[in-house]
Amino acid sequence: MALKQLIRVLGVVLATAFFVTAQTASPVRIMAFGDSITGSPGCWRALLWRKLQTAGITNTKFVGTLAGQGCGFTYDGANEGHGGYLATGIVSNKQLPGWLSQTHPDVVMMHLGTNDVWSNKTPDEILAAFTTLVEWMRASKPAMKILVAQIIPMNPPNCKECGARVVAFNKAIPDWAANKTSTASPIMVVDCWTGFDTAKDTGDGVHPNSSGNEKLATCWYAPLVKAIKG
Repeated sequence: MALKQLIRVLGVVLATAFFVTAQTASPVRIMAFGDSITGSPGCWRALLWRKLQTAGITNTKFVGTLAGQGCGFTYDGANEGHGGYLATGIVSNKQLPGWLSQTHPDVVMMHLGTNDVWSNKTPDEILAAFTTLVEWMRASKPAMKILVAQIIPMNPPNCKECGARVVAFNKAIPDWAANKTSTASPIMVVDCWTGFDTAKDTGDGVHPNSSGNEKLATCWYAPLVKAIKG
């Protein structure tokens, strides 16, 4: 076979192999994990998914034992956003291992702690629960990428102290994350608090409205893209 013809054949073979690999590569499995802010209906997840699609980032699969709710358009909505749940409660009830065993995420996006703060759990109590959650995540996948939110502010009518409690909790998260992160399983802190206004971006002082959902989608987008591509 002539050299030029051989090079041409090899080129076709390599191109075909690349195409097949690209088409059959497993998608990055992403779990959005939290409480009602994440799951009821959590339309920031729909907006985030749409941002990824628009950017051509389509090698993803959102996973969770809960189905997505209506957000005005079709999206990949599976999630693990359990309304009313506390991080401390999820740990004491040992619920996360079962969810992980059913869904096998590669990346976890965690916006959790709002109900703990509302229940006057201290930052140390909540972060101790976070440590156990991270241990369970890594038991599920040693190379788990973990995105942890500094949660959105809250100002419910029946909890005047909640706003300050959120500030104290969020302030403690970076040091905790720095102590728990690892090369194999990095923890990235995601600032969802800055720029979020409970008067403008929630309907009840706690749960995001349409503008709040836009802000949550934006705060998660760049860190999630980094996790997907990294």
